[in-house]
Amino acid sequence: MTTFSTTKQHKNLNDRLDQILPKIESEDFLKNQGLGNEIGFYVFDYPAESELTVREHLAFITDKLTKRGRNFASINLFEAILELLDSRNLTERAFKVQKERGDDALFNALKGPLEQNRVAEFIASKIDLGADNQAQTEFILLHGLGSAWPIIRGHGLLNALHAKVGNVPTVLFYPGEYDGTALKPFGRIESNNYYRAFKLVP
Repeated sequence: MTTFSTTKQHKNLNDRLDQILPKIESEDFLKNQGLGNEIGFYVFDYPAESELTVREHLAFITDKLTKRGRNFASINLFEAILELLDSRNLTERAFKVQKERGDDALFNALKGPLEQNRVAEFIASKIDLGADNQAQTEFILLHGLGSAWPIIRGHGLLNALHAKVGNVPTVLFYPGEYDGTALKPFGRIESNNYYRAFKLVP
């Protein structure tokens, strides 16, 4: 029973992964059409244990998109917060706090420097939003959340990004469950963090 269930779940994920590329290259997605005046923010949720499968597929589609000449931003959130810490000369201090005082102390120490609005501003700074008549970023792919959690929370980051990225369609790859209103990290942690976005692939 468990083997059958796992195999079915794996097949379902592969089917959903195969739908990502056609979806993000569709005119409806790129032009924010058919959203009822809502912002084009999307969530692709997946079982946390399938992280490596999703990473491999992301590498595949980003390579395809690059070869097709798409102008997009693919941002690893864990790498982004490391870069943000480096830019403020806080990385070594963070390592020292974790080593000497533990994870809880590190989390508390980073709440200020890595507040969601600051992370959102940092991400927006990496995106071509059309300044100086340059080509605009067509869409944004956000991934690596599992490695950055709980410093970065999905709902908090998306809320903070709303005012930063304009109408650029944005997809958050989410290791957990999203039912259209609530994000459940890793599919195991109950959350009251409600967020309104579209499921990229049902």
